[in-house]
Amino acid sequence: MHRDEQTDADILLIQRIAARDAGAAGELYDRHSRLLFSLVLHILRDRSEAEEILQEVFVAVWTRAETYDAALGSPAGWLVGIARHRAIDRLRATARRPETVEVQPWLPDTSDDPETSAAFCERRDAIAHALDTLPRDQRELIEQAYFLGLTQSELSERHQLPLGTVKTKMRSGLVLLRQQLLQTYAVQ
Repeated sequence: MHRDEQTDADILLIQRIAARDAGAAGELYDRHSRLLFSLVLHILRDRSEAEEILQEVFVAVWTRAETYDAALGSPAGWLVGIARHRAIDRLRATARRPETVEVQPWLPDTSDDPETSAAFCERRDAIAHALDTLPRDQRELIEQAYFLGLTQSELSERHQLPLGTVKTKMRSGLVLLRQQLLQTYAVQ
């Protein structure tokens, strides 16, 4: 299935969930649970907590499906955002943080589906390449914010930079990252 077809199918599933179709929730779970679990596990490094967060994500989807806005991003991006925020909230609540960033983007176990595995590998490589094109200071700030869940204030303190500088560097880095990824996917 082509990426636009996948997005359209996911949007229809979310619309069905908003109409309280439990089967659609199951289909959405089947399509995205591996990716979300891998992301949450990468952040929390605790399998049982990752399983709890995954369950919370799909409960949130069930209760808030009508709030999804396709103009703001893809369903997969929406799901990843929910999962990431919940995982970071859990980290903060338990005051546990990994000390180092493992920059290798996570990859779910898709050994039973080579096509999905290839798509994830392609996406992982594109993100890693795009991150490598950023200036080091921007890349470090973005990685620490995303993978460690550090706030901009925490990054300001950690790097001994003014908060405005952190915000500017992160925003500039994200713009460059987006341009690089759009360029990569436009070529394909």
